[in-house]
Amino acid sequence: MTITVQSTTKIVQLRSGGVDFACRVWEGQTDTGVKVHVFIPRIAAKDNQDLSQFETELLEQRAPSFEIAALPLRFIL
Repeated sequence: MTITVQSTTKIVQLRSGGVDFACRVWEGQTDTGVKVHVFIPRIAAKDNQDLSQFETELLEQRAPSFEIAALPLRFIL
């Protein structure tokens, strides 16, 4: 499966195993058109490449859709 996602300004707190952590909510869709919400706590790239464009694009965030904006700020997994 391939998914394409865009970063939003929405950040939620997740809890798993008694540990809280922040995740940015990303929105997108699969290659077959299924809409998805992705909760990403961290993103990393290998240091041995030119990361200047990556770092610039990582700062780009859009307002969340209505469905994402309505999500509660805290989730328990």
